[in-house]
Amino acid sequence: MQFRKPLGSTRLIDRNHPDPLYVQLRMVLRDMIESKAFAVNDKLPSERELVEMYGVSRITVRQAIKDLENLGFLQTRAGKGIYVTEPKPTYEIEVVRSFTETAAANNRKPGMRLLKSAIIQAELDIARPLSLPVGSNVVFIERLRFLDDLPVVVQRDWFAEALAPGILELDWTSANRSLYAEFNGRYGVVPTRGQSTLSARLASELEARLLELDLPAAVLTLDQISYDSEYRPVNVSAMAYHPVRYPLSLTESRRRI
Repeated sequence: MQFRKPLGSTRLIDRNHPDPLYVQLRMVLRDMIESKAFAVNDKLPSERELVEMYGVSRITVRQAIKDLENLGFLQTRAGKGIYVTEPKPTYEIEVVRSFTETAAANNRKPGMRLLKSAIIQAELDIARPLSLPVGSNVVFIERLRFLDDLPVVVQRDWFAEALAPGILELDWTSANRSLYAEFNGRYGVVPTRGQSTLSARLASELEARLLELDLPAAVLTLDQISYDSEYRPVNVSAMAYHPVRYPLSLTESRRRI
């Protein structure tokens, strides 16, 4: 079967655009899926055909497809090809609301203490969810967050240095500074959706000391990847919560992420 370039997307691949080619291709294919140019269970053109259609490399095509598989839009079937799939319902846990906003919504006083901030080279476990090459410069910020002056969460964030240049020049030792407020107000970056994984584990010695827990002690953990409205990764977060001082609530969402 010969494929023609499908209709349904107004996006074009622009080599002068600041977004990487694989991100542009991912958005083109996603638009086609959402507009039903490719329906559920339709077979996607082969890698070779996508290379010819869009004038990009196989590496670019593979990365775009991999991202869409991770987001639940595509599924590779061994020996058969790549097919459009129906994303499963997902669940969000305050994924687009900052700690500061959550505290204010509950009439609590937020606070923070900076533990560490640096520009580091991303290893695979950070580079992959941020859609960056391994070794790319990313900003790492580790903070202890407070509610009404009590420590409640150890929060670690990673994001591309290019996303928010100069952000570490801000005063992160102030009583409270919201990362998402800085993303929005200074850089025009607005997280709108995300993926969350809730779990529990034993606290490390450092976490127990910071959260005022007696070892052995359990912490609730929340790992998140947030995306903007174009499904571009914004930041990766890893949080360890005090099990009593900061109970987590789960809200069902059927938005695609």
